[in-house]
Amino acid sequence: MSEKIRAKNNRTLTISPEEIPELKQKIIPLEGISGPLATDEYLDKTFNGDLLDALPLLPDSFADLIIIDPPYNLTKNFGGLKFNSRTNSAYEEYLDSWLPQVCKKLKNDGSLYLCGDWKCTSALQNALEKNLTIMNRITWQREKGRGAQANWKNGMEDIWFAVKNPGDYYFNLDAVKIKRRVLAPYKKDGKPKDWDESVDGNFRLTCPSNFWDDISIPFWSMPENTDHPTQKSEKLYAKLILASSEPGDIVFDPFLGSGTASVTAKKLGRHYCGVELREEYCLYAAKRLKNAESDSAIQGYFGGVFWERNSLSEQKKSH
Repeated sequence: MSEKIRAKNNRTLTISPEEIPELKQKIIPLEGISGPLATDEYLDKTFNGDLLDALPLLPDSFADLIIIDPPYNLTKNFGGLKFNSRTNSAYEEYLDSWLPQVCKKLKNDGSLYLCGDWKCTSALQNALEKNLTIMNRITWQREKGRGAQANWKNGMEDIWFAVKNPGDYYFNLDAVKIKRRVLAPYKKDGKPKDWDESVDGNFRLTCPSNFWDDISIPFWSMPENTDHPTQKSEKLYAKLILASSEPGDIVFDPFLGSGTASVTAKKLGRHYCGVELREEYCLYAAKRLKNAESDSAIQGYFGGVFWERNSLSEQKKSH
């Protein structure tokens, strides 16, 4: 791993050469493994290797929840592994090469979330509709990013929500309510109506919509941040995990990256299974999972509710 010169207050997760041997013991190389794997062989495990090699080893219908953050249809360098942009039809063919097999790993009452951006979202929808029933499209505000000189700055990303059986799937609305400050409090008979009054301010628990504007992209001052170029935040995945799984359920991520899905699942009392092609990212995941054993905090999620961005002082007061 290359060493970078970082600012004094930079909290980005790093791995020293001395840590690597221990962390490697937490990673399972796919080479030489024959399947199918028994439950204790894939439960709470991180596999290093190609997804197409991993899928035949994993039993069908083992995952209660699948979260997928594949390479978007953009040219992007993932630590030396380059994914090239292609035509929309070619990108859909790429999705079709692995998505049907991933969907087979979902339980009959399970849910699947598939991440993307504006450029690839139509291909994601088309590919997903061939395998599951789409229930919704979540759009979340991605406040971090560069401006564009001759186009609108991209400040949004999508997450497609799909299930195997639209008549039988788990969804916990109460677990994903957002705590928002009430700016114009309304009272009935002198008492707050649908909001709570406290010395720290007035707040209301609101039902989440399919537009999320309370997500922060991991950056240098957050201990969950790594050098992975497209890392998702724990808060983002916590919403998916709390809404669509129960404690003890299995969360599967076939493009694990730096481990956000597995780490968040562990922090929330779920089991996990992840597959990642690049060993460096598996090491990030292994260290984050180790850190989660002593620190289960998720930034932006306190007291059993999700808080708006820039409300850290109120979150701390709630404790």
